[in-house]
Amino acid sequence: MTAVLDDTLLADPESLAARDTTGVLRAAATAGAQVRSATHACREAGLERLRGHRPRALVLLRRPGVSGAVADLVTALLGDRCPVPVVQAERVPGWIGPLDVVVAHTADPADAELAESVAVAVRRGAEVVLSAPDAGPVAQAGAGRARLVEPRIPLPEGLGFAQALAVVLTTVMELELISPVPGGGDLDALADALDAEAERSQPGHEPFVNPAKSLALRLAERTPLLWGADAAATAVAGHGASALAAHAGVVAHAADLGQAGTLPGLRLAVDLSERESDIFRDPFDDPEPGAAAPPVRLVLLGAGEEDPQQVSRLLLGREWPNADLAHPVEEVPRGTRDAVLLRAGVLALRTDIAAVYLGLATRAPLST
Repeated sequence: MTAVLDDTLLADPESLAARDTTGVLRAAATAGAQVRSATHACREAGLERLRGHRPRALVLLRRPGVSGAVADLVTALLGDRCPVPVVQAERVPGWIGPLDVVVAHTADPADAELAESVAVAVRRGAEVVLSAPDAGPVAQAGAGRARLVEPRIPLPEGLGFAQALAVVLTTVMELELISPVPGGGDLDALADALDAEAERSQPGHEPFVNPAKSLALRLAERTPLLWGADAAATAVAGHGASALAAHAGVVAHAADLGQAGTLPGLRLAVDLSERESDIFRDPFDDPEPGAAAPPVRLVLLGAGEEDPQQVSRLLLGREWPNADLAHPVEEVPRGTRDAVLLRAGVLALRTDIAAVYLGLATRAPLST
């Protein structure tokens, strides 16, 4: 049966705090601090020594947790102008060697597969940037030869997206693979944007002025469809689906708008959900609870300059009248430097906090 949202709880900061026994909501709000602490840790780890090094390939390892979505986002930001191949893999490729750079992030210090990959990479002479706790098999596998960036802020599982993103972005900036370099060489603008989003989404703000609470209310008792209108937004959609699963026990579909919008079953589901939202529909005609999946809620995410509905018209020849738009151009105005990165960061944090709110308000078990 679908978990029922207690919407009164979202307007009661004290009750939210009482339910947040593991401090997940507070931890989610540290995204800006995660970026600042991670960039400082990168300096201490000596990542500036990568400057001027042009690798044969940049290998981004995907491990359980946030690293896959971070790899997707950074790959999207690099785009087709990146001067070296960007490879995503769960293990280091067999051809890894001294001309390559490997970047990995994990919150699990005992990830055996990652430890093996790190050991292979350093043994073959590759540059390895490892974002991981400093104790355990993963760190030990670096044997002092990996550039270990230790997380400074303790976080519940699934809430280290900003931390991991900062490490990977710092690496590509030092390698001079991204142009122009965000913020002229630092990530202060990203940290500031995340601080502002955390402030907008804090528990004391009512849902109508709180974007995370508003999103949680819209997704409650629905099957979320998170469709990205551009590559960066699609990466964030994948992260949002993971966040909803981790913090609210909600199963969501995340995909590229141009691909998902061509699937007839999903198009029909969206159109039917619009009809089922009719205020004149007789609730007694509904099926018994649990007899059918919750109706879908389409959210179009955009990190680029164009409105997601305009992108849909271009790609699919149609709009989605009842879709929610997550395109933070008010928070990050058009023409802002590094706007795609900033909007993607804002959206990732918004989905994190919305998932936590949804979990708290539906009494779903949260991360520990």
